[in-house]
Amino acid sequence: MTKAELFSEIQKKSSFLCVGLDADIEKIPNHLKTEKDPIYTFCKEIIEQTSDFAVAYKPNIAFFEALGPHGWETLQKINELIPENIFTIADAKRGDIGNTSKLYARAFFEKMDFDSVTVAPYMGVDSVKPFLEFENKWVILLALTSNSGSVDFQLIKDGEGKPLYKSVLEKSQNWGNPENMMYVVGATRGELIGEVRKVVPDHFLLVPGVGAQGGSLTDVARFGMNSTCGLLVNSSRGIIYASDGKDFGQAARKEAFKLQQEMEELLDRYLK
Repeated sequence: MTKAELFSEIQKKSSFLCVGLDADIEKIPNHLKTEKDPIYTFCKEIIEQTSDFAVAYKPNIAFFEALGPHGWETLQKINELIPENIFTIADAKRGDIGNTSKLYARAFFEKMDFDSVTVAPYMGVDSVKPFLEFENKWVILLALTSNSGSVDFQLIKDGEGKPLYKSVLEKSQNWGNPENMMYVVGATRGELIGEVRKVVPDHFLLVPGVGAQGGSLTDVARFGMNSTCGLLVNSSRGIIYASDGKDFGQAARKEAFKLQQEMEELLDRYLK
């Protein structure tokens, strides 16, 4: 999917919502656990109920890997369910070098046909470049995450007072461009999203942390939106676990719609 196609979908749906498919076998409704493939049944219902409002889906690969070989089969089936006009993110956080990265890229881009994959930049260009060799595929580089431990490294300043995350943003622009690279920036660091935007004004940002983690959607839009929206705001638990009963799909739809309505107002405010 190209940047123009993604922005077109945002405009059509008046939404920049990414639904995170963090499908935990321990958390899905009990009545699904007797199904032959409970995670597939769960995600299928979530996708069917929220695809009117979502412009992206982000399966967290760990939840599928933890199920063994069957989990990979489930992941593939779920990815095939997602409509072609919706952007897909393999949240795998890969970060190895050379041929290993190339094989990871081949797995997610060629074998599973995801539009994008999250990548850790700590090992430098060697760990990122192989993912950028695939046409119309995206790298989503971890830059400024929302977890508490992010301060251990990401905010460390060099001798000139520049935090590490800014060095990652600056350096990585030599590897990719706004047509094939995005950045992960946590919503719980709303005031720093503006600092990120100064360095990467034209790139899309994948923003987790809205909803259950307490990030402010209004702040994310105020500091992070650009002329092509430039935002994919992810909500996982707040949508997919809105109910643990048989109405879980309808409850997910209600929460997704609520976020889409807020997003429509913000798009009207900042883009029109």
